[in-house]
Amino acid sequence: MNTELPRWVDIGVVPLINILLALFVAGLIILFIGENPIEAVGHIITGAFGSSEGTGYTLYYTTNFIFTGLAVAIAFHAGLFNIGGEGQAYIGGLGIGLAILAFDGSLPMFLLVPLGIVACAAFGAAWAFIPAYLQAYRGSHIVITTIMFNFIASSLMVYLLVNVMNEPGQMSPQTREFAEYTFLPFMHEILGWVGIKVDRSPLNMSFFWALICCVLIYFYIWRTRWGYALRCVGANATAAHYAGIDTRRVIVVTMCISGGLAGFVGFNELMGVHHRILLNFHLGYGFTGIAVALMGRNHPVGVIMASLLFGALYQGGTELSFEMPKITREMVIVIQGLIILFSGALAYMITPYVEMVWHVLAGRKAAAAEER
Repeated sequence: MNTELPRWVDIGVVPLINILLALFVAGLIILFIGENPIEAVGHIITGAFGSSEGTGYTLYYTTNFIFTGLAVAIAFHAGLFNIGGEGQAYIGGLGIGLAILAFDGSLPMFLLVPLGIVACAAFGAAWAFIPAYLQAYRGSHIVITTIMFNFIASSLMVYLLVNVMNEPGQMSPQTREFAEYTFLPFMHEILGWVGIKVDRSPLNMSFFWALICCVLIYFYIWRTRWGYALRCVGANATAAHYAGIDTRRVIVVTMCISGGLAGFVGFNELMGVHHRILLNFHLGYGFTGIAVALMGRNHPVGVIMASLLFGALYQGGTELSFEMPKITREMVIVIQGLIILFSGALAYMITPYVEMVWHVLAGRKAAAAEER
């Protein structure tokens, strides 16, 4: 009997059941501390989607999670576990910041946007290249090297912002502000141009670039010969090598693409929101991207849905801790951690039961078809 589940069940139904299990356990914890879990869920939903401002913040967080989720997902398809999204996002932000600071007085906006995209992708890819090279040509483990490079990126950025790039006369470790005309339009501004009024939020046009990246990555992985080689290496690197695929080249190229995707966090954060390079603008997005990729089954559509969920948890959790003081910010992190646990470490715990139910339903449908 074929036990393989349809793609839509594996990407959609199984993660949904895992989320419901995580929420059930989180509900028990909330009930234990004396609060109503149904009311808590209501506050999360209201905080995330109950207003145009809340929705804007949710989609703003979602944008970053799409970038880091795609970065982890494409590496997974090549059999690589990229835990360096934090560092690659940080250095990607350095790249776009340097590009804007260098040319914001001489280039027009329509050239600065593609320049910024290329710069953050190039710097993020360059930061991923060294661990990729060490994995492919020196046998170093990608997990170890990418974790180490997160710390190196953090130390490098502290040094640069404190000693080299700090704005003159400014005590805070940050650069000068970019020229105002280089700011990416916020979504409330874009909608205002067509007469739609919404509340202010940090959501900006980089959200569209995140969706475009999902389409591009889908076609790259499943509709190109490079994507086919990537998946072959991920399925069986030894067999791929004997089939004539340059596995070392695939590892390096895939990790560079992964690093470039993580680097786009800088596009959203710096060119879209902060408009200057500052410390820790990337914090948490790289590691959450691992959970996003796992929950989304490394598929761009799944990554979008998982990113939306974590975006809602980030924004709705803030509202929850405000409306129900007993549920602190740390409790919200516990809820997020449970979802990561059930979607990551326990991702396939329920799969055998889902397969059993699916084949029972499929058998009944086939029997009914034969009777007709």
